[in-house]
Amino acid sequence: MTTPELRPLDGAFHSAARDRLRARAQGAGLDGLLLCHAPNIAYATGLFLSANERPMAVWLPVEAEPVLFMPELERENAAIPAIPDLRCYAEFPGETEPVLWMLDEIGSCAVGIDRLDARLLDPARARATRIDLVDHAMAVRAIKTPEELALTREAARFADLFLFRLLDRAGDIISQGGTEQDLMADAMDHARSALARTHGHAFSGTPLGITASVHSGPRAALPHGQVLNRVPQRSETLVAGIGGHLGGYHAESGATLIVGESTAEQRQIMAAMKACNDAGAAALAARETGTRINEAALDELRKAGLTDAIRHRIGHGMGLEGHEAPWLAPGDETRVAPGMVFSNEPGVYRPGRDGYRTINTMILDRDGVEIPSRFQSQIPIDARIVAL
Repeated sequence: MTTPELRPLDGAFHSAARDRLRARAQGAGLDGLLLCHAPNIAYATGLFLSANERPMAVWLPVEAEPVLFMPELERENAAIPAIPDLRCYAEFPGETEPVLWMLDEIGSCAVGIDRLDARLLDPARARATRIDLVDHAMAVRAIKTPEELALTREAARFADLFLFRLLDRAGDIISQGGTEQDLMADAMDHARSALARTHGHAFSGTPLGITASVHSGPRAALPHGQVLNRVPQRSETLVAGIGGHLGGYHAESGATLIVGESTAEQRQIMAAMKACNDAGAAALAARETGTRINEAALDELRKAGLTDAIRHRIGHGMGLEGHEAPWLAPGDETRVAPGMVFSNEPGVYRPGRDGYRTINTMILDRDGVEIPSRFQSQIPIDARIVAL
């Protein structure tokens, strides 16, 4: 079912976001936040500009109006009625490095900066009463609003569309000598075309799209390997991981299919991965820390005798970035909260042999965990077979 009522986040959303960011700055004893990281700028302003070596920023003072700092070549792109104070510098690197120029424009006060080159730390401190290098915007962005979650759900729907197409068409394509590249091209064209038809007009000017990978056999043990001109063989695993984004907001779906027919060992591994997925979702629902959620999930793979095949954490946050904090991983003691969005990615990797991975998007709400990724719930393990 399509949702034509969806629209990009509007000025009211970004105004409220700026208020949340100001409150965060005030709570940290700061006079304001200088946001230089492109997703943070987008969150506060709605501007999705191409980041390069030329610094961009929005200054959000606690008790004054915001200021946009941009390179001169972005003057017209960055002109928005909501923030009329636009100040541009000539070029990078310039006689005064742009971030230092921004601090000169702000004046000496307590400033939170989300990103700062280490070589600029001392001269930045000389221009401010205090420099705070905590990414306060990321802490605010981690809790999504209903408007943001609506975009996440829809992005997950189109990521799923890739998987449904792959399952439907892979057998015919492989039977005709089709490769991993052919499989990805077919499913990618299908999902991207549907996304463009449904939302391309309304979301013009904002990021939307599909990214994917398809690996088979021994190549499936390389999670970030290149998609090759390789024909998947009977009884091999076929692993697909898909990212969808709409209006700048990301979601992921992924699955492992078996070409032709599955073995008892393959079914056992896939059952262990489902147990891993379910344990991760349960720990998320219990509002554990990122570290504990990761351990609770991966313990299921260890109990299945797959310890040596574990290569990565169970998940990561998603929003305006495909990978963002908090992390469901060792070392992240963040206690999760309603409104947070995560991936759930059980993976089993046996180099030189095979690999397995599934991916669900998870939304933590007040009542538990919502899974907007639908492929795995609609296609049980025994049905994830590519018929040849």
